[in-house]
Amino acid sequence: MDGDFVIGGVFSIHYYMHTVKHNYTSMPEPLRCAGSMNSRDLRFSRAMIFAIEEINNSMELLPGIRLGYQIHDTCASVPVAVQVAFQLTNGLHPVFDTGEKCSQSGMVTAIVGESGSTPSISISRVIGPFNIPQVSHFATCACLSDKQQYPSFFRTIPSDQFQADALAKLVKHFGWTWIGAVRSDSDYGNNGMASFLHAARKEGICVEYSESFYRTHPRSRIRRVADVIRRSTAMVVVAFTASGDMRILLEELARQPSPPRQWIGSEGWLTDRDMLRFSFCVGAIGFGIQQSVIPGLREFLLDLTPAEVAGSQQLTEFWEGAFNCRLGKSAGTGERVCDGTEDIQKLQSPYTDTSQLRITNMVYKAVYAIAHAIHNLVCQESNSTTQCDRFTKIEPTQVQGQLKRVNFSRNGYPVSFDANGDPVATYELVNWQRSESGSMEFVTVGHYDASLPAGQEFHMNRNLTWAEGGTQVPVSVCSESCPPGTRKVLQRRRPVCCYDCIPCPEGEISSTTDSPDCFPCPEEFWPNAERNICFPKPVEFLSFHEVLGIILATFSVGGACLAIVTATVFFRHRASAIVRANNSELSFLLLFALTLCFLCSLTFIGPPSEWSCMLRHTAFGIAFVLCISCLLGKTLVVLMAFRATLPGSNAMKWFGPAQQRMTVLSFTIIQALICTLWLVLNPPFPIKNLTTYKERIILECALGSAIGFWAVLGYIGLLAVFCFVLAVLARKLPDNFNEAKLITFSMLIFCAVWITFIPAYVSSPGKFTVAVEIFAILASSFGLILCIFAPKCFIILFRPEKNTKKHMMSKNEVCN
Repeated sequence: MDGDFVIGGVFSIHYYMHTVKHNYTSMPEPLRCAGSMNSRDLRFSRAMIFAIEEINNSMELLPGIRLGYQIHDTCASVPVAVQVAFQLTNGLHPVFDTGEKCSQSGMVTAIVGESGSTPSISISRVIGPFNIPQVSHFATCACLSDKQQYPSFFRTIPSDQFQADALAKLVKHFGWTWIGAVRSDSDYGNNGMASFLHAARKEGICVEYSESFYRTHPRSRIRRVADVIRRSTAMVVVAFTASGDMRILLEELARQPSPPRQWIGSEGWLTDRDMLRFSFCVGAIGFGIQQSVIPGLREFLLDLTPAEVAGSQQLTEFWEGAFNCRLGKSAGTGERVCDGTEDIQKLQSPYTDTSQLRITNMVYKAVYAIAHAIHNLVCQESNSTTQCDRFTKIEPTQVQGQLKRVNFSRNGYPVSFDANGDPVATYELVNWQRSESGSMEFVTVGHYDASLPAGQEFHMNRNLTWAEGGTQVPVSVCSESCPPGTRKVLQRRRPVCCYDCIPCPEGEISSTTDSPDCFPCPEEFWPNAERNICFPKPVEFLSFHEVLGIILATFSVGGACLAIVTATVFFRHRASAIVRANNSELSFLLLFALTLCFLCSLTFIGPPSEWSCMLRHTAFGIAFVLCISCLLGKTLVVLMAFRATLPGSNAMKWFGPAQQRMTVLSFTIIQALICTLWLVLNPPFPIKNLTTYKERIILECALGSAIGFWAVLGYIGLLAVFCFVLAVLARKLPDNFNEAKLITFSMLIFCAVWITFIPAYVSSPGKFTVAVEIFAILASSFGLILCIFAPKCFIILFRPEKNTKKHMMSKNEVCN
C-alpha cells in the first residue's frame, strides 16, 4: 500500500526457501519460498498493517498523513533477506511500477523486522550504509547492540544478553548445576548460547553437552542431537533455539520415548502456541515477552473477505492450508473446492490466537515508534492543534535520530530505546502447565526485571509444574552436594561440578555445603565428630573432683596424719629408751619434714596458678632436702657413736646436737638458695599445653628454667645417694645402733622410687605427669616413715618390754 511515507516490513512467513540447483547455463529461477507457512509470522505482518491503519485513522498521531507499507516474506533465509533489503532500499518493486508519480521515492522511511537474528543482521548490513533505521520485533542477538557494526538497528524486544543472564540465574536459583544445552545453528542460537554459557560458568553451572542444529540440516544430524539428549545424565536441558528449529527437534524426540527432561526455554520458542502439542514438554519453564492486549486486533485478523484472501498469495495459501480446500477450481482429483462455508471464527490456529499477544505487541510497538519519529519531523504543535506537512522531505538519518529520542506509551506499554537501541529488559516467567481439561497452556508464574538491583530481579507469585507434571523441583547435578564436614575433590578429567566428597582431615572443619576446602579450627578449639563446627577443647588437669585426684589427695592427707600420729606417739614416749636412743630431736624434725612432704603433694592437684606452680616444686624440693638432711644427720650420729667407742676416740664432741642442727640447716639452706635463684631468674608458670594432645588442652606448669628443676632434683638425689652410702657403711655396726639398717632400707626405696620416676615423668602425658610426680613424692615419703618409724612405734605400742635401756644395751635386735 502506497502512502506519504512508506514503512517496510520483513517477516519469515515461510519456514524454508526453495532450493535450486544451478547449472550455470541458464538464468537462475527467482528466489521463492517453500514448505509450510508460519501462520504466527503471518499474524505479525497483519498486526503491522493493523497498526498502520490505526495510525492513519488517528487524529493525534500524524493527522492528515497516510502511511504506506511494503511487506516481504524472507522465507527465514539470508539470500532472500538480502534481496528484500535491496528492494526496500532501491524501491524496485512491481507495486510501484505503475507509471504514476508518487509523493516519495521508492526508498522506505524505515523497516520493521526481521523475525530472526541472522536475517536481521544481513538486512542491517545492507541498509546500514544508507542510514535507513531498522526496528526489529524479534531479533534478540546481543551482537546487534554493537552500534559500530549496526548503527541504524533498533528493537522493541530485549537483547539476548539480558535473557542469557536471566536464564543462568534461573538455573542457579533452582540448584541445577549439571545441564545440557541445545541451540539453533544461527546467530540467534550461537550468540545467545555463548552468552548463557558465559553467565552459567560464573554461576558455577556445568554443561554436560552443547549441541547445535538447524532446521535445514539432514535428519541424521537432528537424530544425533536427539540421541545425545536421550543418553545424557543431565535432567535439565536449556534450549536457545528459534521456534522453527525447536519444532524439528521435538518432532524427532517424539518419535522415540526418552527419559523425562526439564526443558528451560528461550523466548524464541517457549511462548509459541504451536509448541504446546508436544505434551512431553509439560513443565517447561523460561522467559517470555510480556503479555499484552491490542484492542481491535482480533477483529481485524478475523475480518478477511473472500476478495481480500484471493488478492493475497500469502492469505490464499493460509486459507487453503487451514481449511484443506482450494480457492477457485480444483487443481486435481480429490481436492475440495472452498465453497464459502469456511468460518475463520472457529479456526484454531496461531494466526487467530490472540489470547497471549507477546511478540505481536513488539511489532505493534515498532510501527508506533517509527510513526512517532516521523511525527516529530513533519508535525508541529500549536494552540493545542497538530499540523503535519505531508510534503516534507525527510531523510532516513533524521528518522534514525528521532528514534533514539522517542519515549511514549501505547496501551499502557512504554516504548523507548537506550544508547544501543535496546528497550528496558522485562520478561515474564512462563511455565507450561496442564489445565483442568487436560490441555497444555502457558501460565505466567513470575516476572524478571533487569533494571532492579541485583538479587531482586526475580519475583515468583505462583506454584510451578515440573517435568512430567511433578510438583517437586527436579534434581540435576553431576555429584550430590557435599555435606558440612567434607570438602569437594574434583574428579579427574571431569567438569568442576563432578567431584567426590572427602571428609575433612583431623583438626579441620567445613561448615558449609559444597565447601571446596577445609579450614583448621582456632588453636584452642577442636572439631566435633561430624567436623562441621569447632567447639572449645576440653581443659584437662588433675582435679580434686576426679577419682585419681581424690585417691592421691587422700593418701597425701593420710600420710600427713600418719606423720602427726607418729610424732604424737614419740612425744608421749619421749622419755622412753628407744626414742631417746634414736636422737629424738632429729626424729621430730624428720616427722615435721615428712608432714610437709605429704602436704606439698596437694599443691600439684587442681588448676595450676602462678603461685601454685612456684610453690609445688620449691616446697617439695626443700621439704625432701630437710628429710634427707635429718636422715643424713642420723646416719652420721651412728657412725660417730661407733667411732666414739674406740679407744682414744674423741669423735662425738665434733658431732654433738649443735653440729647436727648446723648440718641439717646447712644442707637445707643450699636447697633454699637453689630454689630462690630458680624463682628469681626463671620461675615456673602456668601454661596451656596444646601440643601433647590435639583434641584437648592440658593445664600444667612450665618449668621455666629446666636447669633449676633438675638442679633441685639433682641436689636431692646427691644427698640421697650420700646418705645411702653412709647408711650402707653403718648397717653392720653393733646391734644397738641398728637404726642404720632402717635408714639403708628406706633410702634404698627412696632412690628406687626417684630413679624410676625420671623416665616415668618424661614419658607420662598430660595430667599423668603430675600424678607420677605426686606418686613419687608419696611413695618415697611413705617409704621413709614406714621403714624408719614403723618398727619403733611397734615396739613402743606393742612391745613395751623391749623399750628399756637394758634391752637397748643388749645384743638383741630392736626388730625382734
